[in-house]
Amino acid sequence: MKTFKGRPIVPGDVEGEAIVLDSISFYGDVDPEKGVLYDGRTIVNKILVARKSRGSTVGSYVIYSLKLHGKAPKAILLGRSEPIVIAGAVLAGIPLYNGLPEDFFKIVSDGAKIKVRRDGFIILDL
Repeated sequence: MKTFKGRPIVPGDVEGEAIVLDSISFYGDVDPEKGVLYDGRTIVNKILVARKSRGSTVGSYVIYSLKLHGKAPKAILLGRSEPIVIAGAVLAGIPLYNGLPEDFFKIVSDGAKIKVRRDGFIILDL
């Protein structure tokens, strides 16, 4: 078990399984009605992990739409986020953490069990 510190932007306490990407654009990389990524993996009820986000202004609405359709991730963990993702997470009430260290991204993988705490601590069960 390893503990990391992130900056809670939308705090929350959740546990779940990781789905890991290098970067995410909510406009184009994910189907807002199904919660499925372009590569066929689902983000539904997962903890979405990515080094960075990229996107278009439509991304905020996609995140909100995921929540409305019951297809949203439990939380979003990023090394670096942008205002589009922040706005979407705030609108949807999805826990969002920013500023995770590079060491976290070197060891996290799909299926890893993660506990997210509202105080910013991220616990990775190895």
